[in-house]
Amino acid sequence: MNSDQMHGTNAAGAGSAADPRMGSGEGEMTLTDRQGHPISDNQNIRTIGSRGPSTLENYHFIEKISHFDRERIPERVVHARGAGAYGYFEAYGKVGSEPIAAYTRAKLFQEAGKRTPVFVRFSTVVHGGHSPETLRDPRGFAVKFYTEDGNWDLVGNNLKIFFIRDPLKFPDMVHSFKPDPVTNINDPERMFDFLSNSPEATHMVTFLFSPWGIPANYRQMQGSGVNTYKWVNEEGKAVIVKYHWEPLKTAIRNLTQKEADEIQGKNYSHATQDLYEAIERGDYPEWELAVQILSDDEHPELDFDPLDPTKLWDAGQFPFLPVGKMVLNRNPENYFAEVEQAAFGTGVLVDGLDFSDDKLLQGRTFSYSDTQRHRVGTNYLQLPVNAPKKHVATNQRDGQMAFVVDRAPDQNPHVNYEPSSIGGLKEAVPTGKEHEPAYSDKLVRRKIERANDFKQAGETYRRFEDWEREELIANLTDALLVCRPVIREKMIEYFTNADPDYGRRVSESLAKAGSIGERMGSVYEQQGVEMADEMGRSTDGY
Repeated sequence: MNSDQMHGTNAAGAGSAADPRMGSGEGEMTLTDRQGHPISDNQNIRTIGSRGPSTLENYHFIEKISHFDRERIPERVVHARGAGAYGYFEAYGKVGSEPIAAYTRAKLFQEAGKRTPVFVRFSTVVHGGHSPETLRDPRGFAVKFYTEDGNWDLVGNNLKIFFIRDPLKFPDMVHSFKPDPVTNINDPERMFDFLSNSPEATHMVTFLFSPWGIPANYRQMQGSGVNTYKWVNEEGKAVIVKYHWEPLKTAIRNLTQKEADEIQGKNYSHATQDLYEAIERGDYPEWELAVQILSDDEHPELDFDPLDPTKLWDAGQFPFLPVGKMVLNRNPENYFAEVEQAAFGTGVLVDGLDFSDDKLLQGRTFSYSDTQRHRVGTNYLQLPVNAPKKHVATNQRDGQMAFVVDRAPDQNPHVNYEPSSIGGLKEAVPTGKEHEPAYSDKLVRRKIERANDFKQAGETYRRFEDWEREELIANLTDALLVCRPVIREKMIEYFTNADPDYGRRVSESLAKAGSIGERMGSVYEQQGVEMADEMGRSTDGY
């Protein structure tokens, strides 16, 4: 390559990591996108003010998440290992003791005793489709409501918070949790390398490495929408809400690492088997759906931002208000057709339900449905498990595996567009006033002001029972032992910021384990020398 090609604007050659041509201020380790643009902020999407909402022209995020959505085929990139079942949701007609219509006009909630069919998919998050269900990992808890107004997907996890608050970090987070791209082996150091540079993850790490990181099964597991959503009433007024599933027929139960190891030695599919067999024998799992409600504003009186998915809303201050219960009473007839091809999306809402400005939620909303079109196919919503249980009429046509045309009986077959005066589809009549949030702020790339990354992690640590804290310290010690000192030191700093006792116990446990490891290493090394000497003497004898 000549000097013009290396340093000028000559278009010869193809850009790659080995291409020496760089822009001003770039080095070999400078992060760029696939267009070669240097990325100066890989932590924050662009939003109106630091709280959001996000904007559509977030090119780097959309390109990054679109590529991430297509990294695996046909297995899901995340939530690959799953189990599912059918059932129904029965509304209470109230939120707590109040009429629910005061807060939302969503039809499925309005009438006490009204039942809406559902399909639920439980899953692990990081590991592959045939991985053991005993691995330490968040559990997915995704519910598809087949409502009279179309599908509503409530997509969440068993834990009520998350590792990050900005969607730009999601592909990197998952990459660090997945196997090493060279060895294809899971490496805790890679995961903690990312987490030690993401202080907002401290709260989630505290939950994940406690017994809450391994639910005993799907029936005895909580669920949560994780993100903040909105409810909108007939007048177009909104409140922000968080969703929580709490088991009704059984207590929540988690496993210690020792218990999980014992199960894993006998059964890789214990949670799937437990769910299937319980439904087959008529022991139908049940959960109550509760919501927490806040007014739709910034809540400056709180020391955190209520849109932050790394935070809990205090249940004493913002109580859980029951709105209905869910019963699972039918197993799928075919795993692949119904469970594997089930597709969910955080953007799948019905009238009366809306998005909040939660940045992570808005990033997930693009990603989820984009993933399904890639993974299952353009017409994934025509599959029975995904199709709404109501009339469908659209102008969307063709694409891979189209086996029906969503054309209304009286629609002019020549008109697949809108608006039209010659027999085309017409817009629906609004059912209530439009919710119109107003914004007046700069477009910025900034983390939220009230990050407060450690306080709730400390509160969670102190709420744990003694045995849970002991299990947490032991599990963190095992994982951090393989990490370099710089990573260990950062994590201990975070734990200390959360609670001094927390940091001290992790530090002392690591020091003790390291000392034992060194002594054992010396023993093994001496045994190796003695064995080598013995082998040498034997060889000399020949």
